Amino acid sequence: MRKNYIGLFDVIGPVMVGPSSSHTSGAASIAWMARQIFTGTLVKADFTLYGSFADTYKGHGTDRALVGGILGYRSDDVRIRRSFELAREAGVMFSFTADRSTEVSHPNTVDILMENTEGHTLLVRGESLGGGRVRITRMNDIRVEFTGEYSTLIVGHRDEAGTLAYITSRLANHEINIAHMKLFRKGKKRGGHAFAVIEADDFLPEELADELMSYPTIESVDVIEL
Repeated sequence: MRKNYIGLFDVIGPVMVGPSSSHTSGAASIAWMARQIFTGTLVKADFTLYGSFADTYKGHGTDRALVGGILGYRSDDVRIRRSFELAREAGVMFSFTADRSTEVSHPNTVDILMENTEGHTLLVRGESLGGGRVRITRMNDIRVEFTGEYSTLIVGHRDEAGTLAYITSRLANHEINIAHMKLFRKGKKRGGHAFAVIEADDFLPEELADELMSYPTIESVDVIEL
């Protein structure tokens, strides 16, 4: 299966600003993905680090990588080295909390709590898997799972009949092939908030988001491109 495949670049590591593919490149990618799914002008980001992230985040540059990613810098962007200074110039406040007591499922885990100018917040949890590969596992209080290895569509919606059918019909209309699709919802009862995460083999056109937002049960649409 794809998720268990290890290729050459997983061994030698990605092109990146070092020193560590797990603690630097992976951290930057998690924060970059988190920023892609958070709307509005970012004014604050609070990072809670767990496991080995909590123990080594200063020495391995995880802190600068996270701030760089939240500013929109990819893992190979040399501006990561100056990310603290650049964040302050952009008016983005940031903080770090090392949580060494909470047990998490992966040792390289970070929670990113973002806030925009309107006071809206979003918490995203990510895991750095090694070799620069990452996985997003939480959005607010809903468990999710996606890697960013595909073009990814994240649709927040009320869990009601017809919503998923509408989403897939719009993708079919644009001749977009679905590689993976999962539904994540809060609790077991229908009608609550849920996320549909669609990983696609094709580029996701800009107009797709507007089409999806026109449906009455859809509340948010975010796109992560490769």
